Amino acid sequence: MKAFYLMTGLLLMNLNLQAQEGMDNAGFEKQAQSLLSQLTLEEKVSLTSGRDAWSTQPIERLSIPYIWVADGPHGLRRAPSTDTWGYGDQAPATCFPTASALSATWDVDLLYQTGQALGEEAQALGVNVLLGPGANIKRSPLGGRSFEYFSEDPFLSGKLASAYIKGVQSQGVGTSLKHYVANSQETERMYMNSNLDDRTLNEIYLTPFEIAVKESQPWTVMACYNRVQGTYGSQSFNLLSQKLKQEWGFEGIVISDWDAVIDRVEGIKAGMHLEMPGKPGHLTNQEVITAVENGELEESRLDELVRDILAVVLKANSLARTDTDQKLEEHHAFARKVASEAIVLLKNDTGLLPLKRESYSDIAVIGEFAVNPRYQGNGSSEVKPPRVDAFLDIIKNEYSEGLDIQYAQGYELTDDKDFSLIAEAKKTAAAADVALVFAGLPQQYESEGIDRKHIDLPPSHNR
Repeated sequence: MKAFYLMTGLLLMNLNLQAQEGMDNAGFEKQAQSLLSQLTLEEKVSLTSGRDAWSTQPIERLSIPYIWVADGPHGLRRAPSTDTWGYGDQAPATCFPTASALSATWDVDLLYQTGQALGEEAQALGVNVLLGPGANIKRSPLGGRSFEYFSEDPFLSGKLASAYIKGVQSQGVGTSLKHYVANSQETERMYMNSNLDDRTLNEIYLTPFEIAVKESQPWTVMACYNRVQGTYGSQSFNLLSQKLKQEWGFEGIVISDWDAVIDRVEGIKAGMHLEMPGKPGHLTNQEVITAVENGELEESRLDELVRDILAVVLKANSLARTDTDQKLEEHHAFARKVASEAIVLLKNDTGLLPLKRESYSDIAVIGEFAVNPRYQGNGSSEVKPPRVDAFLDIIKNEYSEGLDIQYAQGYELTDDKDFSLIAEAKKTAAAADVALVFAGLPQQYESEGIDRKHIDLPPSHNR
């Protein structure tokens, strides 16, 4: 079996640790225990908080490396460096169909392959843990972030999440199953109380996480912002220790959603391993040190969590590779295949679809989405793909022989009450044998951070 040196240059070479590809968790835990015994209290505490926006804290004295995490879940949003947020200037990456589209395939093999491709891109970009998938339940069609989640069905969500996780982790890249749990709306999501009875919590909201944890063992689980039955997700012993560790046998670490930690000491007691991102000056470290010194927090509890963190850090670095290719062209073609599998035909009573090319000589393409497609949602998951296929280009390049294809914009994406383009669209459609209309929700209608106020199409799309 080929040996991989833990990769962080001279620091890890000094450690002289070698890890074998495929080493079981027990091997990493043994190494972690050895390192743990050499750490000071201050160093242990520092490991339970991130170094910056996207990385864990290294310990140079013992050549303990950091790991790099990056947003997903449908493509990499890797910032230029771990200490910058990277919105807009992230590395190019393939944008795969979002979870709402992936779930429409009902195809666990396709989810596994999507995960594999994401894992390959993560390796090529130096990312150790991909922050996805999202397994929250869609409980309302108004949810602004529902594009990142699979389904309203707990079983389907769990099975698809499990396949996705297995695919990513087959490439030596970890995942972060999120947002654990009952974080299904954007309105007040950082402090709302998801006040659920036990049966609803267990049968609906926890089920997809349970399936994914038991079947695929994600390296990390991300604790939510909100309160669940009155307790913040990052401080819930019931959720983080009793459910995850004791009942489900979770072997990885719990990380907080970004800035979700209310009380770090209580979080550690509950079983939250890693606060993300790290705070400027690591101000909360002293709170934890003081809690240990005055007996409020048992150091043995801190040791448990640090040992788990070290095991994940060692595993991630042992499986990191520098000789990988992002395969952008190959993955673009695959993403298009996945998108085609996600299409759902709701009604076709007259047999109009699929269109028979030989039956038409004039086709009208109506709507700005035909040239500026909405292929992802808005927020922290936003990917910067190197290439986007627009429908108008595709039909002209691949199907235009013998066809007269005319386009009308129809509406302004930035102004949903501008009706000035409708007359031109009607005229273009009337002159054609068939009109293909592209309508939908513009970015300002739904996003991470805001829920929809209705489920209507924009006025300018629906006249």
